[in-house]
Amino acid sequence: MEQRKNDIESYDDQQKWVLDSSLDSRGEIPVRARTGAWRAALFIIAIEFSERLSYFGISTSLVVYLTTILHQDLKMAVRNANYWAGVTTLMPLLGGFVADAYIGRYATVLLATIIYLMGLILLTLSWFIPGLKPCHEEVCVEPRKAHEIAFFIAIYLISIGTGGHKPSLESFGADQFEDDHPEERKMKMSYFNWWSAGLCAGVLTAVTIVVYIEDHIGWGVAGIILTVVMATSLMVFLIGKPFYRYRAPSGSPLTPMLQVFVAAVAKRHLPRPNDSSLLHKLSREEYSKGRLLSRTEKLKFLDKASIIENRGSDNAMAEKESPWKLATITKVEELKLLINMIPIWFFTLAFGICATQSTTFFIKQAIIMDRHIGHSFIVPPSSMFALVALSMIISVTVYEKILVPLSRRLTGKERGISILQRIGTGMVFSLLAMIIAALVERKRLDYTKQHHVPMNAIWLAPQFIVIGIADAFTLVGLQEYFYDQVPDSMRSLGIGLYLSVVGAASFVNNLLMTVTDRLAEEISGKTLFGKDLNSSRLDRFYWTLAALTAANICFFVFVARRYTYKSVQSSVVVADGGDDVEAPSAPNTSKYT
Repeated sequence: MEQRKNDIESYDDQQKWVLDSSLDSRGEIPVRARTGAWRAALFIIAIEFSERLSYFGISTSLVVYLTTILHQDLKMAVRNANYWAGVTTLMPLLGGFVADAYIGRYATVLLATIIYLMGLILLTLSWFIPGLKPCHEEVCVEPRKAHEIAFFIAIYLISIGTGGHKPSLESFGADQFEDDHPEERKMKMSYFNWWSAGLCAGVLTAVTIVVYIEDHIGWGVAGIILTVVMATSLMVFLIGKPFYRYRAPSGSPLTPMLQVFVAAVAKRHLPRPNDSSLLHKLSREEYSKGRLLSRTEKLKFLDKASIIENRGSDNAMAEKESPWKLATITKVEELKLLINMIPIWFFTLAFGICATQSTTFFIKQAIIMDRHIGHSFIVPPSSMFALVALSMIISVTVYEKILVPLSRRLTGKERGISILQRIGTGMVFSLLAMIIAALVERKRLDYTKQHHVPMNAIWLAPQFIVIGIADAFTLVGLQEYFYDQVPDSMRSLGIGLYLSVVGAASFVNNLLMTVTDRLAEEISGKTLFGKDLNSSRLDRFYWTLAALTAANICFFVFVARRYTYKSVQSSVVVADGGDDVEAPSAPNTSKYT
């Protein structure tokens, strides 16, 4: 197969075959016209629609379930919801690692979907099996312990399923587009936007139809619907198998990173050469994959890992050297990429904290407000989240169809604005959302105290809409950033890193709640969070988040202005002997800036 790839030289053949180390369902080099691109990605986006329908059908109603069915107080319910959200969005780190290193993305999606289905089935059965039902009677003060145990086992099985499903499916979809093919590269830029649109369509369906069924018909019926939808999505995924492009797992992606560090430490006394010919450029394995990274001037200490100590040796001799003693330039640059991502990851946590409010406190606010439309219809509180989904769908469409073409003309860059500029823009909107939320909550408290009736829930619309705009910029930007900027062997793990922003933020949010609550009690003698919202001061918590976000934006801008994007170059020469393989083509960085 390697010889076949080397024999393909003409432009027409390069258009026919996909030469990015991916394979088709038969284990051969994929034919471009029959595999991948939108014909495969549409299957995957459809599956994401189904998975998000199930996930948000549960997550947006979780606080409602915990307070009304399990009879937990506000603080306990929000903390349990945050713990579950945190675990659910941190599990993709493990799922992404397993997919990249051992079993591949396709197999990981299959396994994760089965586990996900097990959770949904258990959740549904807990409403129909007599011994697992919440209560004996219609009205109960305390739910059965058996139901509580079954419920938490079910939702954490869904967490495990999501951990494998989310990073593997999204990166598997992006794998359907070849980076070095101009047309498919542009398609990939649009892929993350349309992926998010499909995701939001699933969310919108969940928080309108599914939530209405939960509220007016029954949680058990809603569970049946979610289970059937998820089972159907599994069948759709299997039907698309002949159209997919696959990448074989490459072993632990973390081991080469550790090897670079060990080699650099071992050669710490050697001077860093300015002449790149004194460095180990690339191995045959890296050349065959065709994804080579250019040498950068940051973290120069790590460059010592690629110094060839025996100056008289050729590349063939260098390749026989232990990878713990000598690393290629590409491996060194991959470690630099990961290190450079750490501050970006850290300074997006504040956004993640703001985003978690839309499924916890925003929903809890809606519960105690007037949600009547006309005289008889009452909007389910979780359906308020539909405003986030609608706002995100509209914002993504406007961004893709209007802002990107306009910014391309203004900047002359293929992407329009950079990924980090997009992320930063969303952070500004998240700041605005917290300010609006604080003002609305203060008005709600005053209105309730003065009129002794709940304020209309339409007042919550602005904060839901603005946080949806923020998600369209920052969440989609983070997806693209962590997929695009990680080493190629870590792309599922990269999506896991993106999801871990929201997961870690959920835990930090709980910590902030505890700290601010205790500080408020020490200063004023009153806690921020009472047994219900009317006895709480949620507005002050929102102001705290606004101040934290404003400070965080300043640090993010400082880091983003100094960030160096991945610089990729494609090799154009085949080495038939032991000589070093040169990659003289110019670095391909235009798509990242």
